[in-house]
Amino acid sequence: MKHASDEALDSLEGLLKDMRALSGLQERKRGVFYCKSQAFAHFHEDPEGLFADLKTAFGWQRFAVNTKSQQKEFLQAAAGQIR
Repeated sequence: MKHASDEALDSLEGLLKDMRALSGLQERKRGVFYCKSQAFAHFHEDPEGLFADLKTAFGWQRFAVNTKSQQKEFLQAAAGQIR
């Protein structure tokens, strides 16, 4: 699964804007977020759609982010992981 292209990230711009608004995150490269010095979240695309990988206490967790409800679920999970 490849990292999301600029075109794919364009379709997620609303979600990226919401991620940028979360306190404690830094976007080092478009669509690649860090919390303190640790990788925190990034995006992928494949024929099945767009996905976000989120670093949790149990390792990386993958979320589909193709619909507004999926994006909302991911954003809530991300907000809950910020320490």
